[in-house]
Amino acid sequence: MSNYSHVFQEFRPIVEQSNEDRLYFLEEDRWIGYPAANDLLDQLKGFLTLPKRSRMPNLLVLSKPNNGKTSIINQFFKLYGEGYVNAENNAVKPVIIVQAPVSPDEKALYMAILDKFWVPFRERDPVAKLRYQVVHCLKLYEVKLLIIDEMNSLLCGSPIKQRTVMNAIKYLCNETQIPIVGFGTEEAISVLRTDPQHVSRFRVVNLPLWKLDKDFQAMVNKFEKVLPLKQASKLAEPATVKYLHDITDGNLGNLRTILRDAAKKAVVSGQEFIDRSLLESVK
Repeated sequence: MSNYSHVFQEFRPIVEQSNEDRLYFLEEDRWIGYPAANDLLDQLKGFLTLPKRSRMPNLLVLSKPNNGKTSIINQFFKLYGEGYVNAENNAVKPVIIVQAPVSPDEKALYMAILDKFWVPFRERDPVAKLRYQVVHCLKLYEVKLLIIDEMNSLLCGSPIKQRTVMNAIKYLCNETQIPIVGFGTEEAISVLRTDPQHVSRFRVVNLPLWKLDKDFQAMVNKFEKVLPLKQASKLAEPATVKYLHDITDGNLGNLRTILRDAAKKAVVSGQEFIDRSLLESVK
């Protein structure tokens, strides 16, 4: 095996595998940490150990589409959210993650949560019964944190329906004393403005697009180190970093997609490294 010092040590054996295996490797989700994401993971971890009190802290994380919020959610669940059986032989689900309904609907929110517990329910059941089931499950399974993704979906409805769902979220937080974290695009901030109480309950964190700076250069370098190519691409050189920033607009998901597609082409073509012409062919 060659040195392959341009690849993280844990991934160097992949470089020697077949093209088919390397292409499969490139298609897999892979966590690449960075300061803002690591800070957010620490904040979410802190929610898991909070004592119960009458007004639990809530968080709304805002991001441009395809800028890494789903990767953060998945990484947090992988680290801290997997269910287990405690010493009393009871099932525990420390973290529940659901997607907000495609339109603001209280019953749809409750059913999405109940699906995560694999408990039977009927769609025609009244809202009050579903609400009771949700609260019961959140307490029974000792849930420490409820995460609701795609909060911006709640905007696809009337202000009255938006307030109804947000009031349901507030009720769940009050009744279970569990912190609630919402993720969504920047438009999701409008959901909080349906009621001043929601604004006061949710602290807002933004995951902005990346600036053309040393942090972006470091991220590009990390991306190269997980690409199983046999030759170094030297993507962190200033001219290449600037070009990558220009064609991705500093969007992390765009960067991941372009580099993955370029790496796949480098494998299939036998070039085994990424250069400017290859980036131009996939941008």
